[in-house]
Amino acid sequence: MSPRHRNTQLGFGATAKQPGARPRREADARHTVDPAACELLEEAKARGIATAFDRFLAQQPQCTFGLDGLCCRVCIQGPCRINPKKAGMDRGICGARDYTIVARNLARAIAGGTACHSDHGRHIALTLLHVAQGEIGEENYRITDEDKLRRIAQRIGLETAGVPVAELARRVALAALADYGRYTDEPCTWLDTTITSGRQAKFRHCGINPSAIDRAVTEIMNQTAMGMDADPVNIIFGGLRTALADYTGMHISTDLSDVLFGTPTPIVSQANLGVIDPDYVNIATHGHNPTLSSLVVDAAAALAEEARQAGAKGVNVVGICCTGNELLMRDGVYLASNVSGQELAIMTGALDAMIVDVQCIMPSVRAVAECYHTCVIATNPLVKIPGTYHVDFREEKALETAKEMVRLAIQSYGRRDPDKIRTTDHRQDVVAGWSLEAFTDLLAGLDRDRPVKVLTDAILEGEIRGVALFAGCNNLKVAQDSSHLAILKGLLANDVFVVATGCSAGAAAKAGLMAPGSFEQFGGEGLKRFLGRLRDAAGTKYGLPAVFHFGSCVDNTRAADLWTAMARELGVDVPKVPFVASAPEAMHEKAVSIGSWVVAMGIPTHVGVMPHIEGSELVYGVGTQVAHDVYGGYFILDPNPESAVARLLDALEYRVWKLRVHRKAAERFGTTLSTVY
Repeated sequence: MSPRHRNTQLGFGATAKQPGARPRREADARHTVDPAACELLEEAKARGIATAFDRFLAQQPQCTFGLDGLCCRVCIQGPCRINPKKAGMDRGICGARDYTIVARNLARAIAGGTACHSDHGRHIALTLLHVAQGEIGEENYRITDEDKLRRIAQRIGLETAGVPVAELARRVALAALADYGRYTDEPCTWLDTTITSGRQAKFRHCGINPSAIDRAVTEIMNQTAMGMDADPVNIIFGGLRTALADYTGMHISTDLSDVLFGTPTPIVSQANLGVIDPDYVNIATHGHNPTLSSLVVDAAAALAEEARQAGAKGVNVVGICCTGNELLMRDGVYLASNVSGQELAIMTGALDAMIVDVQCIMPSVRAVAECYHTCVIATNPLVKIPGTYHVDFREEKALETAKEMVRLAIQSYGRRDPDKIRTTDHRQDVVAGWSLEAFTDLLAGLDRDRPVKVLTDAILEGEIRGVALFAGCNNLKVAQDSSHLAILKGLLANDVFVVATGCSAGAAAKAGLMAPGSFEQFGGEGLKRFLGRLRDAAGTKYGLPAVFHFGSCVDNTRAADLWTAMARELGVDVPKVPFVASAPEAMHEKAVSIGSWVVAMGIPTHVGVMPHIEGSELVYGVGTQVAHDVYGGYFILDPNPESAVARLLDALEYRVWKLRVHRKAAERFGTTLSTVY
């Protein structure tokens, strides 16, 4: 475990400080099922502070044209709001039909999500390049995982024997950056070298192999402009090409973050708003990019004495959203909240600074901070919020700049209003740090030569029913975390092995589903046997969680690498692997792009909040039915958690049944496994 942060000093088997004796309140089911969030929402109501929860209610009823995806703003003749069942309103001014408008809106959402993830990956790749070229000092960044660097280089076809680390890092970084701007037609390296041969062939056959990330985004924006493509199926194929570019940028980000900051290994920490400790200078890092937040952790440790001189016990760094997930899994930094609770962290009255980088940052955090002493610090030229401090964060002066921001927090600590401090005791222990490498090491306790076979055998023998990836955001169309937790608990009780990323992982962590030994409470009998055997074989004293924390939203590619490894172990393509995905509270364009490439990879994918596609029966049918015939994956659009659990279990059961049938047939007749989905 890293010594960089005081929260990591909990060893495996250790017990974190338990919550105080304050009586728990039942959460307001209209807003949240998180008791800590409920307490802070009561505080907001008492002080007359509006939050995202209030603003959502004020927006009701929302525009049905927009909800159905039938509002077109592509050109400034509009907006055109069409009704396909009403004469005279069944087409836009240009003549675009419902299926064209809905498909264009969907594809542009995919492009937006791809731009977010991939710009993140570009930033990481450029940082690695600058480190490799000696342009950034080791006090800021360094190559932390040389072994992973060499594995990546070998995977993408680079020579590694005798190549110095810095030179190898330079070549890997340049190969990653080539995936952004390649002008020839060969597929993106990070896509083509991480998927099965079956997926390679499928993507080539459908013509959706992206050759460059930036080109894919540019082409889909051009394809969906006024006067361009009107064929909904062709538009959707263009959207899938863009989604695969999103996968590429996400995989680059995860791989190179591991190289720079370390590949995560199991670590114990805590989650929920109770981690904000009024005895410390509290700093929340919020956003997605670890190049900033990692250095804030270093700076906080270096300036602990200055905090003590100001009257605090030290500096407590906590995480919000996906930068919180990055710090949690590598450094054991406490996870305060997922996306919907970001304003509530300020309303504890004990948050001295919120340092933000990119994505999912509500402009309202500054408005809430005006009611408190909290200093909101923006750090990225693409993310400026009126009224906030803006610190120009540059990698070559990263530690120096991080110290500047920590000192702002220490100054802010001195301006606290004791009458406004309203911290909560709600916090849960968490076992995080489950990179694919760490999970494979756990499986290797039972089979060192073929660790993934431990998982696939448990499925084929009926001990567990399959694997589920939980991902996505919070969406205030449902009570915060409620759908995540209902579906998670439903699948766990039915013996499904679950991994989680992003704000879905945050929901599980806050609710105790990632606590050591929690699988004993939430798992079905088969899942408990499976995880119990893994725990015993690992020879450790710590308990395994019910839900395995696989990282931030860009780390969904860790789950993709898992289903690819399972496919190779089983000798099949991904559409036959007993694996499903769920985004119970999808909200951001990033969730749209992720869901699209997950379906293209061949995975049944549940979405618990209706996307804006119901205005076209054709587009809806492509996503929920036709996609299965072409790619093997498909969308399960269901806002009801109970029926969503049943449909996900059905998808797993069908795949396991078919896999067994095909395996028996292959054994009986001496043939290869069927490739039929």
